[in-house]
Amino acid sequence: MAKREKRNRSRGSTGNNRKSGEDFLMKNKKKEGIIETPSGLQYLIVEEGDGDSPLEINNIVIHKRCTLLSGKVIIDTYKENEPDEVPMSELIEGYREGLLLMKKGGRYRFFVPPELAWGKKGTGNKIPPFAVLIFDVRLIDFW
Repeated sequence: MAKREKRNRSRGSTGNNRKSGEDFLMKNKKKEGIIETPSGLQYLIVEEGDGDSPLEINNIVIHKRCTLLSGKVIIDTYKENEPDEVPMSELIEGYREGLLLMKKGGRYRFFVPPELAWGKKGTGNKIPPFAVLIFDVRLIDFW
């Protein structure tokens, strides 16, 4: 019986995540400066970079802060003062799409809908099902 109650609570939070995410994205895209791509990714240019943009085959060096709509911080390399180096191919779809729009030195804020992230599965304890992710990213370098 305890398992059923836990499963029912989980279904409720999943529905709440989906609804609150959809509501957030609908309101967010009406804000000044927010751009929405055909896939549903929303972004804000905080600071435009100059030079080239990365390709999907590149490795990148970035500073990033990833949060949930609740404000819960998933990762913050700004705070740790340690940029992240990662192949573009390892990133979730929405994050990768956003980085391809950036130029070296730029800083963007991405609002990634669940369909372009971890969707209905989430990642266990860190990212719940149907979570909208907010990334604050500075593209430092790529090769």
